[in-house]
Formats: sequence, structure tokens, C-alpha cells
Amino acid sequence: QVVLVESGGDTVQPGGSLKLSCAHSGFVGPRPCMAWFRQVPGKEREGVARIAGNTPTYSTSAKGRFTISRDNAANTLFLQMDSLKPEDTGVYYCAAMDGFYCNGWGPSDFLYWGQGTQVTVSS
Repeated sequence: QVVLVESGGDTVQPGGSLKLSCAHSGFVGPRPCMAWFRQVPGKEREGVARIAGNTPTYSTSAKGRFTISRDNAANTLFLQMDSLKPEDTGVYYCAAMDGFYCNGWGPSDFLYWGQGTQVTVSS
């Protein structure tokens, strides 16, 4: 059984930084494509960053400010967020596909999900 548990959400001021973690268990073999999504009320979950092996890709809004990484030995996925803006506010979800390669960005492309952690960027 695959389990994903996010942590690290908080309230920070604009321009600040935050690091999210996603502890995972239950994967067998090579770690699958994993990603971070953001959701705000009334909108669909939006892909922020994803990683296949150690190769990351980012959404336009995240590129240059966010860094996705993984520690396979510790079974943990990270999202370092710098230069945070109020529009980064939302619930951040960790997600995983059922295969190694990231072949999509939509929520329906990902099979496993965590419960989410709230990030609020406000002065």
C-alpha cells in the first residue's frame, strides 16, 4: 500500500522561503515520477513541479523560484520554495504516478496522493 504524507506548510511573508516534505512508503523498485500540486478554493489542482529520476520540470510560475528534489534513501520528496508570492498560497499536495517517467501534468495522470499541507503567503 502506497502512502504519501506531506509536511512543512506554514504562513510566511512575501519574499520568504519554505520547504515542504513528502514522506512516502510502499513503492517497490525504481521510484516513480512524483510531483507537487497546488490547489486554491474553486480551482482544479495545478501542477507546480515534477521529477522523474533526478530530472525536474517546473510550471511557468514555479520556474526559477522552486526546486523539487528527492532523497530515495529516506523515501522523501521535497519542494524548496523561495521568493514566495501571495499567489503561491494554497494547499500543496504530493502525488505519484504508477511509472518512472513523467508523461503528464494533469491530476488524472497521478495515481497516488497525500492529504495536503497549507501554505499561506501573506503580510
